[in-house]
Amino acid sequence: MSKLTHLDDEGAARMVDVGGKPATARRAVASGRITMSAAALEAIRAGNAPKGDVLGAARIAGIMAAKRTGELIPLCHPLGLEAVTIDFAYEPSAIRVTATASLTGKTGVEMEAMTATSIALLTIYDMAKAIDKGMVIEGVRLIAKSGGKSGDWKAAE
Repeated sequence: MSKLTHLDDEGAARMVDVGGKPATARRAVASGRITMSAAALEAIRAGNAPKGDVLGAARIAGIMAAKRTGELIPLCHPLGLEAVTIDFAYEPSAIRVTATASLTGKTGVEMEAMTATSIALLTIYDMAKAIDKGMVIEGVRLIAKSGGKSGDWKAAE
């Protein structure tokens, strides 16, 4: 009926069978940012946000989210991740979150990297919303991936 990988011959949703695929080293990097007021940015940078260590909490939340991606996104395989890192960069009026997920396995880790980025950003919002309820999360996207049948890919800048 269709060449779509997540549909069977009758058009019903299914989890893709990756059993016959070879395990390869796979890595994905995702990024996004949260814009905010100068007061919120300064409070986070100084460690003076009302709820405590904003970036520390966001890092842990992002890692935890990556590990649970298979429970959150339908038809996504549960994966035994080997590494997840969450990095932060201050930008003018914003904080950028970059998540990297990796493993040796039969399916990619793009969703894990994007989930980690998204949840880290949401945690920053939650931890700083007492200062600025108008923060905006934007631009969550895959930056690069490697491994698997489709090989390496990098987003255009």
